Amino acid sequence: MKKFILLTAAILAGLSADASAQSNKAQNPLIYADVPDVSMVRVGNNYYMSSTTMHMVPGVPIMKSTDLSNWKTVNYAYDILTANLPSMNLEEGKNTYGQGSWASCIRYHNGKFYLSTFAQTTNKTYFFITEDLENGPWEQIEFSPAYHDLNFFFEEDGKIYMVYGNGRLFIAELKDDLSGVIPGTERVLIENASAPAGNNIMLGAEGSQLFKVNGKYYLFNITWPRNGMRTVIVHRADKITGPYEGKVVFQDRGIAQGGLIDTPDGRWFAYLFQDCGSVGRIPYLVPVKWHDDWPVLGTNGLAPQYLDLPASNGLVPGIVCSDDFSRQPGDKLLPLVWQWNHNPDNSLWSLDKRQGYLRLTTGKISPNLLQAKNTLTQRTFGPVSSAQISMDVSAMKEGDYAGLSLFQLKYGAVGVKADKEGKFIVITNGSGKGAFEPETIPLNGNIVYLKAECDFRNRTDLGYFYYSLNGKEWTPIGNTLKMEYTLPHFMGYRFGIFNYATQTSGGYVDIDYFRIEDKISK
Repeated sequence: MKKFILLTAAILAGLSADASAQSNKAQNPLIYADVPDVSMVRVGNNYYMSSTTMHMVPGVPIMKSTDLSNWKTVNYAYDILTANLPSMNLEEGKNTYGQGSWASCIRYHNGKFYLSTFAQTTNKTYFFITEDLENGPWEQIEFSPAYHDLNFFFEEDGKIYMVYGNGRLFIAELKDDLSGVIPGTERVLIENASAPAGNNIMLGAEGSQLFKVNGKYYLFNITWPRNGMRTVIVHRADKITGPYEGKVVFQDRGIAQGGLIDTPDGRWFAYLFQDCGSVGRIPYLVPVKWHDDWPVLGTNGLAPQYLDLPASNGLVPGIVCSDDFSRQPGDKLLPLVWQWNHNPDNSLWSLDKRQGYLRLTTGKISPNLLQAKNTLTQRTFGPVSSAQISMDVSAMKEGDYAGLSLFQLKYGAVGVKADKEGKFIVITNGSGKGAFEPETIPLNGNIVYLKAECDFRNRTDLGYFYYSLNGKEWTPIGNTLKMEYTLPHFMGYRFGIFNYATQTSGGYVDIDYFRIEDKISK
């Protein structure tokens, strides 16, 4: 009996020690939030990552880490992509959901950072150049057309190459000043880059990312076999121009699309992402070993739960954060975690007209939330998350609607509507096909508290809404929102603060705070 007790104690001690050791390690997913189309570069001991946020502005977020595990948004490539298109300004009934800028590539060369992206909205390719990635300023270069999923590479002989395309991949030389492609240099690099995954392909090989390791070139792509999963393909060559040989290197739960990053101590990882329902496309890291000059991804071919990296401290405040809207001299107006839905009208929002509050004033008349200007957003995140606001509605005008949304094409919103009979707390379920209001409640005061919760566990993808009159006791309102990741928006759900007019412009609301948490009441 004594031996049994000692053996049991030893086992429990071992399990406890193992659990403690694992708790000190990073876990997958690397970031449980919508950070797709990742590109990474290491400069010394610092890692920099760019991503896609399409129709949100400012655009092309830049994140920084010193350990590959904890990330903080430090800059954007641009404030606005263009001010001249109605679709970017939510004017004339137009929008650019799911478009804007896509699939950036970040490089470091001769003391400067270079970043590329392309935009279907403008049909242009963009390069951004800076010596100071965190503070700028940026030099911006643009030319037509928009090259799909372009990836550029500084070769040792001084030439600059660009790889792009879908299925059939192309290579071209760029001009020294990055102002366009050198005429006559475009040619097919790989006729059918999807071929290693078979001939029944739903999504042709794209998302090109090119690396040079120990004298060989490695081209990473994603492809998607029909009735299969998102798959990582790597092509290898001795020269950048080929010929290339390819193979499937990773298939696990659809975790795919990305490239390689190394650490100062010589370890390698692949950064990839997974389509994860309504929370969006979430990044993973998988360890990489080398065998016969090929990268071998994963642990026993799978993305492990734990990584030999420091534990994450969470997404707050580097990726998402609360905001009390109080500002001191020298503070940035908005923390970098905030993005506007399409181009904002900067004359219609303020942090100084009432100290400690965000004021949103209505401008143009809007038919619905999807076409409303100045919706201010942050990412939702998993496995669960919630956000709440306190809002003063005393200056709303008849026809105004303001509040807090879980924002995607199929959206839910809890807010206050003003009409000739007074003000009402309203829950709205909407989409591109219209909206309906399951519940309305008369509001007698001018201060209201609103909350939205997200449950992404096991892809449950449910959204819940609440209101309060004192900020302490919360009452559910309306029905449960079944969140859906839709391709027209091509983005994970966002928490969105909004105020728009349906009759007369000039009304406003004051937001006292935005509070975000990694828990929900259910």
